Formats: sequence, structure tokens, C-alpha cells
Amino acid sequence: MSEFVVNQIGTIRSPYKEKFAVPRQPGLVEDGGGELLLLPPYNQAEAVRGLEAFSHLWVMFIFHQTMDGGWRPTVRPPRLGGNARMGVFATRSTFRPNPIGMSLVELKKVRIQGGEVVLELGSLDLMDGTPVVDIKPYLPFAESQPQAVAGFAQAAPAADMPVSFSPLAEQQLLQQQTRYPQLRRFITQVLAQDPRPAYRKGEDTGRDYAVWLLDFNVRWRVVAGMTEVLSLEPR
Repeated sequence: MSEFVVNQIGTIRSPYKEKFAVPRQPGLVEDGGGELLLLPPYNQAEAVRGLEAFSHLWVMFIFHQTMDGGWRPTVRPPRLGGNARMGVFATRSTFRPNPIGMSLVELKKVRIQGGEVVLELGSLDLMDGTPVVDIKPYLPFAESQPQAVAGFAQAAPAADMPVSFSPLAEQQLLQQQTRYPQLRRFITQVLAQDPRPAYRKGEDTGRDYAVWLLDFNVRWRVVAGMTEVLSLEPR
């Protein structure tokens, strides 16, 4: 078997500081944008010349949080409730023979300043610190196939969980309004997708959950089929 060396070309800056609650695909959380910081020696203006003419990019990255777990021939896709098993190559699972992922994201701007080359990106499904190994421009004429069939994931997952905020969370949102004017909408869009593990969905135990989003430890619980944000604790 051949072995190949893959070099990291950049790092993702993202509002998602841990795996929990990262959207399953890009484009699902409108305010969940981020940046791709190119690393030396790839942080050259010449390397991105002409890139600003493309609206979207394929970002190839490494599943760095799960790569030590190795690969599995079958996995349990969350879209199937975490119960049915599918072959790993029929899924987007992180537990792959090579821990490589790909994500289609909007390119908002190419920023070159002070020796840095930064790509400002739209809605992400990547953790903060994700290693990037390549980027390629998206070509609509070749890669947009509206008639394609996508097995068990033909449509976007439901994002219809009602989300409310406790009086304390409302007060904390007001305190952050200047720095994060879209914070309420961002948290709402993340939690409306019900990021709990598949085996927990459908439960109304009042169990507390927490996730690190942006600079906050967001605590919430699900009761009677609704999510209530309890607090936003600065980290």
C-alpha cells in the first residue's frame, strides 16, 4: 500500500469550539460563519490570485478530533436516528480510513493584510482549529446536479425545535448586544436543530446540556418538546 504526505495549508477560525452542536452540514446556521487562515509558506497573495471571482469553495480538512479512533466499516448515521447501520462509504462519518472531510462553503472575501492571507467564509460545519489541507473553487456547471439522488439524506435535516430564553439568558443577551448583535439568532439556529445525541432525542427529562459557542458556555435544557436557553456564561 502506498503512503502519502498531506501538508496542512491553513486553520479554521469558527464559532464552534467543540464537536457538540456543530451543524451536520454547512449552510444550516446562517450566522455561523468563520475564516480560513492560510499558514506559511502558503500564505502568499499569489496563491489566492483570482480566487475572489468564485462565490463558493470546497474546503478539504482533517477530522482531527476523531482521527485517533480509527475507521469503522459500518457506522450509525444521525439522520437515521443513530440506530441503523450503513457502510462508512455511504455516509459522511468522521470514522474513515483516511480522516479527510470536505465542505462546500461560501467565500465572502479574500483579506490580505500584514502578512496574513485570510478567507472570510459563510456558514460553516467546522470546529475552531480544524486543519485544512486544500481548497478548490466550486464549479456550478460541473458540480450542481439538482436531479441527483442522495439516499437517506435527500433533504436538509429538520430545524424546527422551538427555542426560548430564560430571563437570565435574556439579560445576558442584552449585555452582549454591541459585540454580538446576532447572538440570539445564532444560538437559536444552532439549538433549533436539536444537537443532542440521536439516542437522547425524544426525551423530555429536563436534563441540562452545555456547549461552547463563540466566547460563551451556553446552557440549555429540553422540556415538553421545547428548548430553553438557561444562561450564557463567558469563558
